[in-house]
Amino acid sequence: MSRIFNFASGPAVLPLPVLEKARDEMLDFAGSGMSIMEMSHRGKIFDAIIKAAEDNFRRLMGISADYAVLFLPGGASQQFAMIPLNLLPPGRSADFVDTGAWAGKAIKEAGIVGKTNVIWSGRAGNYMSAPAPSELDFDPAAAYAYICSNETIGGVRFAEFPEPPSPLVADMSSDIMSRVIEVGRFGLIFAGAQKNLGPSGLAAVIIRRDLAERVPATTNLFFRYRTHMPEPSLFNTPNTWAIYIFKLVTDWVAENGGVSAMQKRNEEKAGRLYQVLDASPFWRPCADRASRSIMNVAWRLADPGLEDKFVKEAKAAGMDGLRGHRSVGGLRASLYNAFPPEGVTALIDFMREFERRNG
Repeated sequence: MSRIFNFASGPAVLPLPVLEKARDEMLDFAGSGMSIMEMSHRGKIFDAIIKAAEDNFRRLMGISADYAVLFLPGGASQQFAMIPLNLLPPGRSADFVDTGAWAGKAIKEAGIVGKTNVIWSGRAGNYMSAPAPSELDFDPAAAYAYICSNETIGGVRFAEFPEPPSPLVADMSSDIMSRVIEVGRFGLIFAGAQKNLGPSGLAAVIIRRDLAERVPATTNLFFRYRTHMPEPSLFNTPNTWAIYIFKLVTDWVAENGGVSAMQKRNEEKAGRLYQVLDASPFWRPCADRASRSIMNVAWRLADPGLEDKFVKEAKAAGMDGLRGHRSVGGLRASLYNAFPPEGVTALIDFMREFERRNG
């Protein structure tokens, strides 16, 4: 078997050294005679793993002791509900920036709990841009302000983060650890693991400790952030395998220069692909230049009838996951931290040959 170049948006490519190490340790972890998936989540071996995963994450992201790090089930979608259940009290509203489908899901969930105030929407422009901070008029009385830092479907990101008067909450599922950020500017950051952190079924949550005290007494115990504090998150049996892979992935990031090195690598990968897309009218990049994602590059062909052919021929050439999201169609290449630069080279070579034959 030979591995392909996996451009899928998530679950997504994992670092090959991580997969190899997980394979080697599958049946017998550290001489225990057991797999990680078989041992107690409260035993000494797993305790060391989950603490190392948290320590790695704190160092790589620059997370201070003012913040708790939680490993929670349900991925990002559960956080769409947990956030308003914890942070949106009766009689208050929360500000939302609607940059696409994932922000839209969060708005819908929050609306079940309380009042949502959409202060900006990209709907009229088919979600091809994110606003500049100067375009946003936040409510000083809002319980929190919510953004999705990177929308995978349209390939749109916040190049610059706003600074609202209320705590800033960010869904960073698709660009966590892809670029250097200042965690102290946020009240809460969350990310589904299946793009840059590990396998699906796990969410990493960074929450300012004082915000966890806001939860109403009517919120069910499991859905309170403070239930899962102090760390590590062992209120219930966690997804031990996902946390183990999270630890291996963060080991890999640290060994390869940390988040700043990931940012340089990601900007180079995306920059090379955008250069090809901008060079010919055969290709039509989707996102506005100022809002282009370095994680998810979305584009169309001048002749949309060729898009199915492009996807099929690319797959035959060893490149899968290039079809755009089912809601919008088109093409998309997801270039997460673990995606190798040589995969971009292969895609660019294929694109140039495809254009030569079909242009």
